[in-house]
Amino acid sequence: MSSPKIIVLDDDPTGSQTVHSCLLLTQWDVETLKLGLVDEAPIFFVLTNTRALAPEAARQVTAEVCQNLKRAIAQVGIEDFLVVSRSDSTLRGHYPIETDAIAQELGSFDAHFLTPAFFEGGRITRDSIHYLHVDGQPVPVHETEFARDSVFGYHHSYLPDYVAEKTQGTIAAEAVERFTLDEVRSGCFERLMALENNTCGVVDAETQTDLDQFAADILNAASQGKRFLFRSAASLLTSLANLGPQPIAAEDMAQYVRGGKPGAVLVGSHVQKTTQQLQHLLQETGVTGVEVDVRHLLDESPQQREAVLTGVLEKVQESWSSGQTPVIYTSREELQFPDPDTRLKFGVAVSQLLMDVVRGLPPELGFLISKGGITSNDVLSQGLALPTAKLLGQILAGCSVVRTPETHPQFPNLPVVLFPGNVGDERGLATVYRRFAYNPSGLPSS
Repeated sequence: MSSPKIIVLDDDPTGSQTVHSCLLLTQWDVETLKLGLVDEAPIFFVLTNTRALAPEAARQVTAEVCQNLKRAIAQVGIEDFLVVSRSDSTLRGHYPIETDAIAQELGSFDAHFLTPAFFEGGRITRDSIHYLHVDGQPVPVHETEFARDSVFGYHHSYLPDYVAEKTQGTIAAEAVERFTLDEVRSGCFERLMALENNTCGVVDAETQTDLDQFAADILNAASQGKRFLFRSAASLLTSLANLGPQPIAAEDMAQYVRGGKPGAVLVGSHVQKTTQQLQHLLQETGVTGVEVDVRHLLDESPQQREAVLTGVLEKVQESWSSGQTPVIYTSREELQFPDPDTRLKFGVAVSQLLMDVVRGLPPELGFLISKGGITSNDVLSQGLALPTAKLLGQILAGCSVVRTPETHPQFPNLPVVLFPGNVGDERGLATVYRRFAYNPSGLPSS
């Protein structure tokens, strides 16, 4: 049975957080997509960043990627491939807009599956209910802060009801095919073979072994001609790609730090977990906090914005030159917005300011840690202007490390951590900093 190429359209850059040694593409012209298709790794990611876009823009980007994919696939001559719409493991994102666009451009599919389990982040699905572990206890995700997201909020953890809510009844809850733990673990190949007409399925999983079994059945059915689409968190990708251990262990990644120099940490995410992690990081030795006041960003003149940027960069340079790692973070005050469009415009304005900060970082920077999915996407595609990046692996469960190419004009061979906002315990950010800032002997690398 041949292995299909796994093509992941990632709505922020963190879906690669369980795999390694593959390409991340920040552009999706035909020639760049062909690089992913012919790469030796069985999987590659197209970083669409659609979670940061308005619904219609997300649909247009997804359609454009798929149209170019069709051309690239035809030119390369690949016949076997799977498409994954990778999104948030707490159910935020443009569903069903993105899967509908993929089906329209690349269909017809026999089924599309929601597989939101992400074990490294404490997300499991049982009896078709999606849970997030909070302080060791499984909490239905509709009871968490993520369900109250101002753009992607929802009311149901029972996935058939979530599907009905998000599709506004186009797919009724009763029409959703449920793949329960018992069925997944005993094998569901025959059920998969019977699916047709883009049926919606939701999949239970409590362990990686569950998804290993499901992926094996999926690949078997695909080899028999069935076509499936996935709306998935990262853990399913581990099972589909089956890459084995990463080359360099998470604890040993200090060897990637350039010249043993201090780095920089960029914190854009505003979820509660990020704020807790930031507080712990700021207590570490060797770091200096640099706050970026973004409260009035939408109302500021270009001159006021430039003054904010200049002040931040001066503090960053002063900190780094004194042997410290600057921790650049947006003001933590929770802001209210009149509508989702204003919220998205504010997010764009914040990201543009942070990317100007990235471009102004010291050229000899040792490492960069980017906290937040959208922030990380923009760091790669705008701040560092990388058309592609090679994924090294994870420095912490769920936190990927990429490295810029040696030909990068400003930061050659710079290791960059893509740290999702809602991943890790309260000391997660401090742990990643320590793994970069200290060499294996325990002495400061700077």
